[in-house]
Amino acid sequence: MQQTVYASAARTATPATAQFSARGAAGLFIVIDVTAIAATPSVVPTIDGYDPLSGKWFNLLTGAALTAVTAARVLRVGRGLVAAANLTAVDYVPDTVRVIMTHGDADSITYSVSAHLFR
Repeated sequence: MQQTVYASAARTATPATAQFSARGAAGLFIVIDVTAIAATPSVVPTIDGYDPLSGKWFNLLTGAALTAVTAARVLRVGRGLVAAANLTAVDYVPDTVRVIMTHGDADSITYSVSAHLFR
């Protein structure tokens, strides 16, 4: 299953958190496509899981800061993967996941984020 998490747009501040159902997914790929920048932006992507019993979010993976135009940055979460700092987490995919794109400054950066769930 594939879905748009954040449509392509120029942003200067952290957008509203995007959460979605990952129920039944064995793996999750988040694809971030940065197509334009102004000055020196910095955006840090984070993938969190949700625990419905406690009502709290927990971190699955925090990516490295995005500071330049890039073809595609792929963040992966799943069992059987090879761990890589800031890129791949070897973990189970919870039923509810969110992606946060935290902006470090007000410089414009244009990006899209999509989620790809694998059974």
